[in-house]
Amino acid sequence: MAFELINVGIADYGVSGAPNILRTILGSCVGICIYDPEKTVGGLSHIMLPTSKKEASNIKKYADTAIPAMISDMIKAGADKKRLIAKIAGGATMFKHAENSLMGDIGRNNISSVKAILSNLDIRIVSEDVGGDYGRTIDFYLETGEIKIKTIGKDTKVI
Repeated sequence: MAFELINVGIADYGVSGAPNILRTILGSCVGICIYDPEKTVGGLSHIMLPTSKKEASNIKKYADTAIPAMISDMIKAGADKKRLIAKIAGGATMFKHAENSLMGDIGRNNISSVKAILSNLDIRIVSEDVGGDYGRTIDFYLETGEIKIKTIGKDTKVI
């Protein structure tokens, strides 16, 4: 069966079903892969920042607004919220910054915000590959729910 490779850009998300593959490239941003294993429907959100401060012009940019919107679109595509599980990746510290620099904390803040939001939504994180000081390319296979993570100079990891 033919599949479509769907590239998800920065501050965006994609929702699709098997056999398609969702792909994004991450640095300090976090990729949130949410999956309904029974319906093989999944979503990949590429968030830049943990929270929107006011009326956001792009709700897909922030963890607190992107994740609920993506879940809503997944339910419209046939997913059941009770079956959803999550895998997360990214949140790297990509550049060296002065101690206590806000820029140096973006990845860490994104990770903790994503974890808190998923917990509040009762969506269990079943695996993660977060932190570090390197970027990642992730492919989310909607047929199996597997995520393949490619990093320059490292072996491909599957979570």
